[in-house]
Amino acid sequence: MGKNYVDIDDDQGGTLRYRKHANGRGLVAHGAKVSPTARVEAGAYVEPRARVLDGARIAAGAWVEPGAVIGPGAIIDAGAHIGPDAAVGPKAKIGVRSFVGRGAQVAGGSLIGDDQTIRDGERVATDPRGLRLAA
Repeated sequence: MGKNYVDIDDDQGGTLRYRKHANGRGLVAHGAKVSPTARVEAGAYVEPRARVLDGARIAAGAWVEPGAVIGPGAIIDAGAHIGPDAAVGPKAKIGVRSFVGRGAQVAGGSLIGDDQTIRDGERVATDPRGLRLAA
């Protein structure tokens, strides 16, 4: 039986230890909190201090940076990038290769399409079709 963790050198000369999440085998850094009912697919990364709540799904190639919060039932699609301290609300969907900037907030139930960018600190809410609502 193989080991259930991976050590990766960071840019500052340190080493980060990632464990393989039981549901999907994606990599979860030491210090991150991921619900056992969440799915983190192989090839996805969840960084330290990030939280992934019940029933959320992090697809292959997605990256959740430190301090980000992924709400219950949210979907982070393949190759998406959730910036540091960003928040994705319950049952929101972030599309393929989309980027959510540092400290940005995506309201629960929002649909962010593929290849979209949410700027640092931006607050976004959409209807179920992905059309942005007035702030």
